[in-house]
Amino acid sequence: MSSKKPDVRSDKAIVIIPTYNEIENVSRMIEAIGSLSENPDVLIVDDNSPDGTGAEVERISETNSSVHLIRRKGKYGLGTAYIEGFKYALERGYGYILEMDCDFSHNPKDISRLLKEINGHDLVIGSRYIQGVNVVNWPLKRLLLSIGASVYTRLITGLPLKDATSGFKCFRREVLESIDLNRIHSNGYSFQIEMHFLTWKKKFRIKEMPIIFTDRIDGHSKMGKNIVREAVFMVWKLRFPFLAVKKKKRKRK
Repeated sequence: MSSKKPDVRSDKAIVIIPTYNEIENVSRMIEAIGSLSENPDVLIVDDNSPDGTGAEVERISETNSSVHLIRRKGKYGLGTAYIEGFKYALERGYGYILEMDCDFSHNPKDISRLLKEINGHDLVIGSRYIQGVNVVNWPLKRLLLSIGASVYTRLITGLPLKDATSGFKCFRREVLESIDLNRIHSNGYSFQIEMHFLTWKKKFRIKEMPIIFTDRIDGHSKMGKNIVREAVFMVWKLRFPFLAVKKKKRKRK
């Protein structure tokens, strides 16, 4: 068996985008990212979308070598999609690894800003709340829930972020290499919180960069009550790790 490691392309970036029923957006998003001067690769992690999202990405990838696809057999969730994406990117030597949504709530042009700001930092987060509230078209209830989640997280864990649940960011590969990805089991809001918290605890350099977040153009939101409930309890496990250990012991019995 060869022990040769993949060539580390320290200047190469890849944008990881989890999808489920994003046929209205995925080809336009790939095209928008492909137009950037930084020329990042795109990795779509599709959860067996019944609307044909995976098939559309596969079609595009046949003629576009910068587009990659992981097709999963079921709807396994945001957190596990990103973990698979992170492992894929690390194995192939990408130096910069980005997260974003497929629904254009994150402006693909801001990828250029993230890649510029990562110079001198280890994690740059596209923040909706670092300069006031920059959210468009969200109902008040959801906006208050999002802001409240960040305040709640900051109070319990001490994580010094204005937008702890942001899903638009850029990691240096060294950050993800330092984290045991096999031990990350959270999804949704709590996945983002956990990754931010672990990065902060390892004393990596974090910067919040202001963005404008616009609610999805096409399709439907995937956020549900279970995602919120998971985040509520996750912050306590981060603050008091022994709580997670006790839960695992009970499962083994």
